[in-house]
Amino acid sequence: MAYQHIKMPATGEKITVVDGKLSVPDQPVVGYVEGDGIGPDITRACLRVWDAAVEQAYDGKRKIHWCELFMGEKAAEIYDGNYFPDETLEALKDLIVSIKGPLTTPVGGGFRSLNVALRQELDLYACVRPVRYYAGVPSPMVHPELVDIVIFRENTEDVYSGIEYKAGTPENEKVAKFLREEMGAEFFEGAGLGIKPVSAFGTKRLVRKAIRYAIDHKKDSVTLVHKGNIMKFTEGAFRNWGYEVARDEFGDVTITEDELYSVYGGVQPEGKIVIKDRIADIIFQLLQLRPAEFSVLATLNLNGDYLSDAAAAHVGGVGIAPGANIADYVAVFEATHGTAPKYANLDKVNPGSLLLSGVMMLEYMGWQEAADLINSALTKVIADKTVTYDFARQMPGATEVKTSQFGDLLIAKIRGETAALVAAAEAHRAQVEAEKSKLEEQRQANPAEAMKEAGRQPHAVADIMHKVVTVKGTESVAEVMHMMRESRISSVVVEPDDKGEWGIMTQRDIMRKIINANRSPARVVVNEIVNRPLVMVSRDTTLTEASSKMLEANIRRVVVGASGTPIGVVSDMDLFRTVEEYGWGGE
Repeated sequence: MAYQHIKMPATGEKITVVDGKLSVPDQPVVGYVEGDGIGPDITRACLRVWDAAVEQAYDGKRKIHWCELFMGEKAAEIYDGNYFPDETLEALKDLIVSIKGPLTTPVGGGFRSLNVALRQELDLYACVRPVRYYAGVPSPMVHPELVDIVIFRENTEDVYSGIEYKAGTPENEKVAKFLREEMGAEFFEGAGLGIKPVSAFGTKRLVRKAIRYAIDHKKDSVTLVHKGNIMKFTEGAFRNWGYEVARDEFGDVTITEDELYSVYGGVQPEGKIVIKDRIADIIFQLLQLRPAEFSVLATLNLNGDYLSDAAAAHVGGVGIAPGANIADYVAVFEATHGTAPKYANLDKVNPGSLLLSGVMMLEYMGWQEAADLINSALTKVIADKTVTYDFARQMPGATEVKTSQFGDLLIAKIRGETAALVAAAEAHRAQVEAEKSKLEEQRQANPAEAMKEAGRQPHAVADIMHKVVTVKGTESVAEVMHMMRESRISSVVVEPDDKGEWGIMTQRDIMRKIINANRSPARVVVNEIVNRPLVMVSRDTTLTEASSKMLEANIRRVVVGASGTPIGVVSDMDLFRTVEEYGWGGE
């Protein structure tokens, strides 16, 4: 289309979508909005850093051709008071990838937030917020270096959808009357009312994007964050629909957390992403105590709003927190802080939020090498304690620099220490992997304890079972006794007999059939004292059902099976320990 004030670069090619994937040329045209308040200061600095990183990473073979777009106060000056011109909206769609500084919502009635308008007009349904620590940044955490997550927040539904009715209005009274008289709802008179829509469509497209991100960026898990224990038909539905997407569309590359423990013994198979879920209030605690347990989080709108800013506080605050709002393909990356007008044109503030949003943008474009250079350069400049005022006042011995100078220091690192920056990026990835490996070892050694530490509440036998140890019926009891003592187990599963029936031999069988009968274990084979057939239950058998099964059959353990094959054992002591550690009873 022909633009009135927007000037497309004379060179460069537009980013396109080919066969459902982003196609990024070596010379792409990318849009940018300068922003209001401190926006011009931080945008000028960031443009220079992004350009330097791209040039250095690709030996000048790639270059971004920038196209300025207009929103906010600058747009109002150019477009006769219009803060969000139609041609800017069209350009954002046309260019597909853009980045913007902070924007001011005009004062006065009738104006909606520009950021909200942007999300609604472009259907930017996924708010994506990476949270990662950069060494040297002041943090309240003891080990902030363990924080490395990406939050996918649903942007269009939940209580933020804007379906509200003010107390005392005719609309409110009409809705209240319907809820009370037609639906039997009870609530106080004079209550303000809001609607919380959560749909399968909105949920699935968000979780789908989160899983695809995990695949593309080699993340090991996606956690569905919800309050489904209370709001079963909205938040609970979000959880259930999320698992459906993983199972139906990504079944070849995902496993559930149940399967991680029950099928794989806590060892995550190569190339598989674990899909799990956590209650919303618990996740705030876990991100402080066990942040390495999580990689990608997918959550509804309200929970995601809280979680994004709370997590950012762990690693230095929203001043350096990046963000993006993304549709199926169109993406607008943005600074997550406000316009801070009192610092406008002072060349003073930290450009970190916008800078790192640009790193997100480069990763979205598939230009990881350039993104790595900026990430590593930022870490080194902060380690040198040459920082803007917000960090300088919290770092003893720091040298305060201007926004533009901070950009200069980053560029100097990118151009002068390229090899070291690449090595640092690899070292960071190795550190993350090492921490994940440590957690895997803990899962293997003690699944129940690892589950508790990770915030997972056991519900089914698959959550607490121990991996079975299988022996042949022809082995001597003495040999098996020795193995049981060495392995510290109280039972073994015995391979099928001629009838195809599995069996079990326990310590109690040895006491009753060997010791009490005054027989020599060396002269007795397992088949002579084994119990057949097994009492076998499925992996999703609840702990209450397992307890009932033990009482009915007068046994002390059940064997968990899959497709007729034993995969785990749960004893009465396992149930006792679970109740003692986790508690018991209703919600």
